[in-house]
This record gives sequence, C-alpha cells and structure tokens, in this order.
Amino acid sequence: MRFLGVALLLGGSLLLPLRIATADLPSQEHRLLLFHLHTNERINIVYRLGDSYLPGAVDQLDHFLRDHRTGDVTALDPRLFDLLSDLTAAVGRPGTEIDIVCGYRTPWSNEFLRRTTAGVAEHSQHMLGEAIDIRIPGVPTARLRDAALSLHRGGVGYYPQSGFVHVDLGRVRRW
Repeated sequence: MRFLGVALLLGGSLLLPLRIATADLPSQEHRLLLFHLHTNERINIVYRLGDSYLPGAVDQLDHFLRDHRTGDVTALDPRLFDLLSDLTAAVGRPGTEIDIVCGYRTPWSNEFLRRTTAGVAEHSQHMLGEAIDIRIPGVPTARLRDAALSLHRGGVGYYPQSGFVHVDLGRVRRW
C-alpha cells in the first residue's frame, strides 16, 4: 500500500511538467500543395494551424481555386481544404501534390459546361464553393474515389474516362 501511495504521489508530480510541456508545443500545421491544370499555377501553403484557419492563406486558396474561365473568386468552405488534406493521407501520400481540374464555378461557367459537357449538375456544389474536381498523380482514380468514399464527408463523383474525382461537402452520396 505504501508503494502505491508513493507511485501516485510521484505519478502526479511527473504529470504536471508533461502537461506544461504539451501546452507549449506549436500547433500542428495543415498544408496543401496544389497544381491547377488550367492556369498552370502551383501553391504550397499552410492554411491552418491547429484548429485555426489562417485568413490570409484561405484568401490565397480562394484566389487559386477561382473560376478559371471568368477569374471570379468566391469564399470557399475551408472544410474543403481539410477534405483535400485528408484525402492525401487516406491514399497513403500525405502532403503530396494534388492536381486541380475544377474549383469554384460561377453560374455562367456552370451553365456553359452544362451546354457543352455531359454530367454537369444544374445546381452544382462548385457554385457554392463546396466542391472540387481533382486527381493525384500516381494514384489511380478508382483508389482516390474509394478513399473519398471512406471518409463519408460528402458527395463523390467518379469520372474514370476524364481521369478525375469530384468531392464536395454536400450530403453523402456517390455517382
């Protein structure tokens, strides 16, 4: 019994410095490395520290993912950035570069695509800043699709002929 009391006393005193030390640790960085296929631009950016999104970095990502046809920028839902980051981890390549096929779309661009391309939704999540079409070089699109589905974070569209996967923050669904 005496040993238990000493162990508890020592354990309690040993935990205090540990708690202080972990409180002083820097917040975890969340980084994205993206390449936009239509603008040939790249971005390598820390967009979140711990639980805090970095407003300047989010603004840069909003601009990077602008409608490439019109140049219009919108505020994207930052959870979309987390989804991209989590997808790289889910395919076993955390932090790898992601190819962007399409980010934000204005209503004009969306209607243009609906007239000229099959499979474009009239009320696309792209127009809400809550969807993105991607591929990851070296990762088969079927594997990327399966990883996105496993996250259960929104819609997942699979376009094997075009070589990309659509992910969005809407209700969980697949096509």
